Amino acid sequence: MNVERPASCSARAFEDRYRRNPDPWNFAASTYERQRYRTVMEALPELAYARAFEPGCSVGELTAQLAEVCGHVVATDVAPSAVERARQRCAAFDNVDIQCIDLAAGLPPGTFDLIVFSEIGYYFPKPMLERITGELARMLNVGGDFLAVHWLGESPDHVLHGDVVHAELFAHLPLRHVTGERHAGFRIDSWRRS
Repeated sequence: MNVERPASCSARAFEDRYRRNPDPWNFAASTYERQRYRTVMEALPELAYARAFEPGCSVGELTAQLAEVCGHVVATDVAPSAVERARQRCAAFDNVDIQCIDLAAGLPPGTFDLIVFSEIGYYFPKPMLERITGELARMLNVGGDFLAVHWLGESPDHVLHGDVVHAELFAHLPLRHVTGERHAGFRIDSWRRS
C-alpha cells in the first residue's frame, strides 16, 4: 500500500517555510529549545559515540552539540534552505556531514552507534513511520542507542501527536527500551540494540 504524507508535510512545504523564515521554529534562540537540547544531551546513554545520525536536523543547532560528543555526525533535512543554514551553523566542525534527504525516499548509507530521532516522527503517517524507523533500527550497530524526542503540543501540520509517535515506536521498534521521561512540553525515550 502506497502511503503519502499530507501536502503540509511535503518537502515543498518545509522548503517554503524556511524561505519565509530561516528559523521557523526559533531553534537557535528559544529558551524552551535550549532547555530541550540540554535535556537531550544529558539523556544520551553514553558519553561519546563514534558515528551518529540526526534526521530532520533543521538549522543544525542540536547537530552542533552532537558534534561535540560524536566522532562523526551525519545529519539530514528535507529542505535545501535548512540544509544550507545547518551547514553554516556547523562549519567549524569537520566531523559533520549534512545532506538534503527525504526520509520517506531513502536514508544515508552506513551504520550508526547513535540515532537521534528528534521532532520529526509526527510528520509521517503510521505505516510510513513504522517503515522508516524499522530501517533506522537496522542501521544501528549492536550496542547502539536510538533516542526519540517529541513535543507534546498540538499542531495543524502534524500527522500524529508526539505521544502517538512514541506509542508507535514502542509497538514496532525492534529494540530494547532503556529509559523514558516526560518533561514540560516534550518526552524522551531511548532504546538500545542488544
